[in-house]
Amino acid sequence: MRTRAALPRFTSLLFLLFLPPVFSSSRPQWVPQRVPVVLPQQTEARPTPHFLTPARLDVSSPCDPECHKKAPRPSYWDLRRLLAYETLHSDGQLTETAIGIYGYDPNSDTSPAYSSGSSEKSEQSHIRRKRQIFGHDGRFSIAGQTFLLKYPFSVAVKLSTGCSGTLVGDRHVLTAAHCVHDGKNYVKGAQKLRVGFLKPKHRDTQASSFYIPSNFTNHVEGASYAPPINDKMKFQWIRAKRTHVPKGWIKGNANDIGMDYDYALLELKKPHKRRHMKLGVSPPAQKLPGRRVHFSGYDNDRPGQLVYRFCRAGEETSDLLYQHCDAQPGASGSGVYARMWDGRRRRWERKVIGVFSGHQWVERLGASQEFNVAVRITPLKYAQICYWIKGNFVDCREG
Repeated sequence: MRTRAALPRFTSLLFLLFLPPVFSSSRPQWVPQRVPVVLPQQTEARPTPHFLTPARLDVSSPCDPECHKKAPRPSYWDLRRLLAYETLHSDGQLTETAIGIYGYDPNSDTSPAYSSGSSEKSEQSHIRRKRQIFGHDGRFSIAGQTFLLKYPFSVAVKLSTGCSGTLVGDRHVLTAAHCVHDGKNYVKGAQKLRVGFLKPKHRDTQASSFYIPSNFTNHVEGASYAPPINDKMKFQWIRAKRTHVPKGWIKGNANDIGMDYDYALLELKKPHKRRHMKLGVSPPAQKLPGRRVHFSGYDNDRPGQLVYRFCRAGEETSDLLYQHCDAQPGASGSGVYARMWDGRRRRWERKVIGVFSGHQWVERLGASQEFNVAVRITPLKYAQICYWIKGNFVDCREG
């Protein structure tokens, strides 16, 4: 909690931090692109899961950015195997679906994933870190009905397994695969998975003690800076009907390069009646406004509070985006989004471009290195997730 004396200094710092950058050319824009088609082919029943292991709110990997960049390029048949998926139904039934890929040209992939190095590496990528808060804690607790129920904060939800998620359809929630599956089996609570929507218990008309003006929202979302009052908040829960998890995650061991596929989609039993956020194919980090990414989630060190943060994107591969956004366990599964200009609709548009996987650490030459990692939405992943949401490929040809 901040003192009154510290607030003016904090306000000045925010003002300097939130000044919009000057763009020398045109606005950063969403560039429409045709995406491949990912279609289900054959679905077969699988043995009923065990649901024994509690969900882990953080995951680890022995593979750092350089390790991922040196990974062999997956073949067409590899991709078919990785993008095949399991579907867990609320009655405990489990199915596996094979997929076909159409209109995909692997030679058109110009991402930095398989190059010898990133063209613009983050200066902080090899600095030792000891915590998931990197220096000054830059997270904002979103307080009050005015903001909690306002887009884009209203798209953030909490999973009953302890993770976060993002509304991406009338009934659909995008989250991290490790929130429902540990790489070997579905976790405890996955069969009766619920999604929580934070709502105020009573009408909150009290004025905020600090407010970020809305004209700064091109870079930082408008938010109140006031200690949230926990006894005014509650979660309304909706059961999940189906859960889709790519086979790229289900490889018998969650602590390998499979974190490229650490994403899952939940279908709710009834509509949530809130505005959702659109999906977008993840652009290169250097094309993001100020290289910034944003996400909101339910960090477990601030129970009952929605926590928003933004930071500068760092290194990237074709599947992963590395950054040092302040986060704690519980935020994993949050939708990482960017806000850019939609030239056809003539307006600024927020789109989910990744899923926050969590805090990763690796041992390299005897030294510990730490990163926060998001799974990027590639054209193939966009096609797959969009099909899960829409149920057809016609509405999923452009990302």
